[in-house]
Amino acid sequence: MASPEQMIEAGGREVRVSNPERVIFPATERTPEQTKLDLVEYYLAVGEGILRAVSHRPTTLERWPKGVHPGIVVSTRQKGGGDAFFQKRVPQGAPDWVETARIDFPSGRHADEVCPTELAVVAWAAQMGTITFHPWPVRDADVDHPDELRIDLDPQDGTDFADAVRVAAEARTLLADLGYLGFPKTSGGRGIHIYVRIEPRWTFTEVRHAAIAFGRELERRLPDEVTTKWWKEERGEKIFVDYNQNARDRTIASAYSVRPKPGAPVSTPFTWDELPTIAPEDFTAATVPARFAEIGDPHAAIDEVAHSLAPLLALYEAQAAEGEGDMPYPPSYPKMEGEPKRVQPSRAKDPGEE
Repeated sequence: MASPEQMIEAGGREVRVSNPERVIFPATERTPEQTKLDLVEYYLAVGEGILRAVSHRPTTLERWPKGVHPGIVVSTRQKGGGDAFFQKRVPQGAPDWVETARIDFPSGRHADEVCPTELAVVAWAAQMGTITFHPWPVRDADVDHPDELRIDLDPQDGTDFADAVRVAAEARTLLADLGYLGFPKTSGGRGIHIYVRIEPRWTFTEVRHAAIAFGRELERRLPDEVTTKWWKEERGEKIFVDYNQNARDRTIASAYSVRPKPGAPVSTPFTWDELPTIAPEDFTAATVPARFAEIGDPHAAIDEVAHSLAPLLALYEAQAAEGEGDMPYPPSYPKMEGEPKRVQPSRAKDPGEE
């Protein structure tokens, strides 16, 4: 017997949804059950917003074809074959209207990634089990020069969303001091992401340096609340500014992406005026469409201005002149030019050891 399916309209195209009643997110005490069809319809409801976030960007697809259930195994770099996985290359059998962009990894290898150009691509990816979209901070016209600076405020053990809110408020002040407009969103968890559109004329290395400079200045202003320490054992109970999210091949869940956690939380844009009062648990696949219909997309103006990185790069050079140079890359990366030694404090040899 053929599997049940349903055809839906997405941006002028018909997209087939197979097994539309498959439960992707079981119900919780606070949230209703979400089926595959519900997930596709969610993305259609926030179509303008999700397209603004991923349009013409090479995008890694985080796929959970069997749904988000206890016992689901997620593939990792070290061990594949899981039930959920990150799809970096366009899947075989993709419709001919699914465009791609070729990107290069730090390893020197390359891939042709899905590059959404219309809403039907998002709907197709969702029907393929994509829960979260992870776009690169570049456009297909120039995949080597980011057009987006990403500030990731990541709460560490002992901190929570309220701590991230306080730090985000100071980050907003720092952005204003730099002459930048920042556009915040929830991470879909305890953190906050802030995006700044930039002119696409700097390399990934330079954009990462700008993020390091921003994080260090934020740490200088809030030394008891912010850290840029890469090694987790050094961070303490603070908000970590993850500058490495700006390295090549590192991505952040897009605005309006559903996250693979109970309740189907959504990485949701908000206005700065909302910062003191928002509760990330209120933003789910069941609730965000109504919010979107009521207030529109708080990131609607994000493409209206592109900033220069010159102020932050000058700050990075000033910090370097004072002895604060580059910071470690993720361990999966080849040794990068100018990078300090990758030695975890716990593994560093004690001066007294032989």
